[in-house]
Amino acid sequence: MSNSVRKRKPIEHWKIIAFYLIIYDIVAINFSYFFGLLLRFDLAYSSIPENYLSAFLRFAPFYTAFSLIVFYVAHMYNSVWRFASYTELNRIFVATVVTTVFQVVGITTFYERMPGSYYIVGCISQFILTVAVRFMYRYITLERAKREKDAMATHRTMIIGAGAAGQMILRELKTSVKATAKPCCVIDDNPNKWGRLTEGVPIVGGRDSIMANVEKYNIDQILFAIPTARVEDRRDILNICKETKCELKTLPGVFQLANGQVSLSKMKAVAVEDLLGRDPIKVNMDEIFQYIKGKTILVTGGGGSIGSELCRQIAGHEPKQLIIFDIYENNAYDIEQELRRKYKNLNLVVLIGSVRDSRRINMVFEKYKPEIVYHAAAHKHVPLMETSPNESIKNNVIGTYKTAYAALKHGASRFILISTDKAVNPTNIMGASKRLCEMVIQSMDAVSKAGRMDVLPLLHAHMDKYFEDQIPGDRTTAAMKSRPEERSSVHIESVKNKDRQGTQFVAVRFGNVLGSNGSVIPLFKKQIEAGGPVTVTHPDIVRYFMTIPEAVSLVLQAGTYAWGGEIFVLDMGEPVKIDSLARNLIKLSGYEPDVEIPIVYSGLRPGEKLYEEKLMAEEGMKKTDNDLIHIGKPIPFDISKFLGQLTELAQASYENSSHIVEMVEEIVPTFHPVGNKPTGNENMSVEEFQREIHETEHR
Repeated sequence: MSNSVRKRKPIEHWKIIAFYLIIYDIVAINFSYFFGLLLRFDLAYSSIPENYLSAFLRFAPFYTAFSLIVFYVAHMYNSVWRFASYTELNRIFVATVVTTVFQVVGITTFYERMPGSYYIVGCISQFILTVAVRFMYRYITLERAKREKDAMATHRTMIIGAGAAGQMILRELKTSVKATAKPCCVIDDNPNKWGRLTEGVPIVGGRDSIMANVEKYNIDQILFAIPTARVEDRRDILNICKETKCELKTLPGVFQLANGQVSLSKMKAVAVEDLLGRDPIKVNMDEIFQYIKGKTILVTGGGGSIGSELCRQIAGHEPKQLIIFDIYENNAYDIEQELRRKYKNLNLVVLIGSVRDSRRINMVFEKYKPEIVYHAAAHKHVPLMETSPNESIKNNVIGTYKTAYAALKHGASRFILISTDKAVNPTNIMGASKRLCEMVIQSMDAVSKAGRMDVLPLLHAHMDKYFEDQIPGDRTTAAMKSRPEERSSVHIESVKNKDRQGTQFVAVRFGNVLGSNGSVIPLFKKQIEAGGPVTVTHPDIVRYFMTIPEAVSLVLQAGTYAWGGEIFVLDMGEPVKIDSLARNLIKLSGYEPDVEIPIVYSGLRPGEKLYEEKLMAEEGMKKTDNDLIHIGKPIPFDISKFLGQLTELAQASYENSSHIVEMVEEIVPTFHPVGNKPTGNENMSVEEFQREIHETEHR
């Protein structure tokens, strides 16, 4: 074969389709008007007058050519009809109108005035036939894809909610290529919707019919799509759903609907916090952020669960400068990247360092002059601190002291300590260390109000020329170095100078934070994913729970309520049994507890007790403007004696003393280490414990 002979290029498939469409259109447009003529004379061909038939036949070639040109101009031969939509329908309509006008004017002017039904029926028939063949292709394609999608669907899905959000989820389930679920039925509590269809899916009843319809339609996935639901309704419906063993997913909240963000990608697995049965804590955020705006703010432990959420909340409300201080560089880097990406104009400083390092802490305060300090840096893992008690004292107690000392020395206006309910009648060194932190804060506040910074000792690793040079006056420096018994005595109740401008120190105490690092929920989830068993320390162990945003709201609110020396406490409702949380989480994951996923009771860990308390009995309760936030009355103690004990405790911790627990026990009268003294609640029933707490809170 000669090299000059070129290989023929294959004809594109769409051009072949266009050719067939042209043939079809030639037949369709002529049949349409012939059918109009035939219909006018009762479908009897022999009854059609010769002059009408002759006019039709003679005008047909001209009309056919004109129509094909119009159709070509209207892109009726090169459109992608498998994705045909309103735009293509509109073009067919315009083309039909143009060709109809040509038909009426042309045949009437040059040949014959035809019967009125000829024009009307011909126009309508042409439009229907030209639309039908093109959209039939789209319909067949969609139906084929739908059957293939249904055949490949991995879930048969029930939608809870027939409102706007539910409709959006349904539409995406039916149209999205990525969706792998087949919507089978919809549940809604509005009886007016029962027996009707939404997006072609039946609305089969209210919440009481969930169980029956799960069985009827063989449902294995439930999507909760009522972002506006009340807490009680949400809890009740999800409690029913978790008994079905179906996979549960839900929309995060009403803001998703308001922002137009309702989609399958926004659905999340139902979490245990959805079933806690408590209204979210609400605080006056306008008041909080008005206080934050324009301030230089330091967050220690800013990369942790609470610290990072504090940073997120603060960053969105125009602080003058936000300083993140953390020892763990990976967490600090993650929150830094997140905030820089989200808040382009944020004045953000991220620093690595330890609160145990006096020089580092003081350099931060001296350089950046933070006005508000949120102290979230701490060791908080109970069993690990039991085996490393000196580290708990170094990081939690001495770290808090050094940070608070620097805040007072450099004139910060407020210092907010993140504490815990484990500080109440502690049975472990971690809880006892946090109680010591609270005592440090109360001492610092009393010293601040009295204007007696000279009574504060320089703790271990504090004494060097740098600090002597930074503290003005020989008397202050000498007092810093003096023996505890030589210091001026300051009692927490004897401070009268309440109006003195100084640093206001407060503590914020709350329970376990759902989803935080080291909390039980992530651990349970990992154990369930691994097929179990789920380990619970004791069948009767109970804890107070709150969400991370709630905890942060409380911490921020404390900053606005603070007068100094308070311990703010959140009313977290009734304590929750960990065993119930584990069982609910297993059910939410679609398994049956003790059958598919076993639960194993491993026994109380070192330093762990059955029940956590929010307040010590002596502290009492005082309300704030927020009914869910209370203030514990400070327990009086001798600050001078405490500061002396703290000096000895710091020295012992840095020497890694084997008697550190005994020393803490002597300083904190309510500390009863497990194995040494009774905790007072090991043999108490849940009802007795709740009764005691109720009486304590109203004492």
